[in-house]
Amino acid sequence: MLTAKQQELLLFIQRRLEEGGVSPSFDEMKDALDLRSKSGIHRLISALEERGFIRRLPNRARALEVLKLPDGVAKAAPKAPPAVVTSASPPRQIPIAANDVIEIPLHGRIAAGVPIEAMESDRMLPVPAALLGSGEHYALEVSGDSMIEAGILDGDYALIQRTQVAREGQIVVALVNDEEATLKYFRREGPRVRLDPANAAYEPQIYDAHQVRIQGKLAGLLRRYN
Repeated sequence: MLTAKQQELLLFIQRRLEEGGVSPSFDEMKDALDLRSKSGIHRLISALEERGFIRRLPNRARALEVLKLPDGVAKAAPKAPPAVVTSASPPRQIPIAANDVIEIPLHGRIAAGVPIEAMESDRMLPVPAALLGSGEHYALEVSGDSMIEAGILDGDYALIQRTQVAREGQIVVALVNDEEATLKYFRREGPRVRLDPANAAYEPQIYDAHQVRIQGKLAGLLRRYN
């Protein structure tokens, strides 16, 4: 059984898909439900997804598909059915959104130099879908200049694909000693891990393998010009 807000959001998404084939933005959902932040919308969407009422379509930006409606709620009937039916029509499919922007969590600032703590937050960053591949993503704001030779500058937004494994030479988010995160090239040096900067002014950081956990790998980059 859905809560009142869950049902309200589900019907709002369904109505927008019926009207134009495009799901509403998180801001539109927030305003429609009179919520103060988009984090509440994310919780409602996750709850609807867990209960099997909607699903998020992989590799399509902000695309939602309504799988079913609550008991007692009927789909809208066609306004003017044809007078004569000459052949059986296929069942009407619920429209699927095909937007080109997706919102991903923005988890604070990450050092491209000396490791700093990666802070969690409920902020979201709109990102062109073309910059992301498959899987789950989040964004981090870059702090520092140790990756400038890789084209990663202070103030850029690093788009990170969540993963716990990485190949030699990939740029990763590495969590050091379970408390500090940094953006570096990942390399193995015997039983140890070496985190290489992309700036000759900085030295590599070398740790025992158990000190480093991979939190994701670089998938793309956003830069704002003021």
